[in-house]
Amino acid sequence: MHLPSRTGIVFIAILITAFPLLSACAPTATRESTGEYLDDTAITAKIKSKLLGDPTISGFAVSVETFRGRVILAGFVNSQAQVDRAIALSREVSGVREVQSALVIKSR
Repeated sequence: MHLPSRTGIVFIAILITAFPLLSACAPTATRESTGEYLDDTAITAKIKSKLLGDPTISGFAVSVETFRGRVILAGFVNSQAQVDRAIALSREVSGVREVQSALVIKSR
């Protein structure tokens, strides 16, 4: 009977230990992979930059959340024109698959 070498046993032990850790990195329906997270962070930053740079919208009043390329805009704006502009600016960003608005028009 041939017994595994010490190196073989160590290798198997490492595989058994590493497998659960590696599977924790896999994306699920509610959790992004590291690459998706970085992509979504870049999308959020680009949209926020566009909103802050636009003179017709108060970019500080609009929050941007991105998950797998789907963007949700939330916050308060002064008019429907600002809602439409925020959506249009968001759609211009590469990687955006969908834009949902939860923007609320402030009553005066």
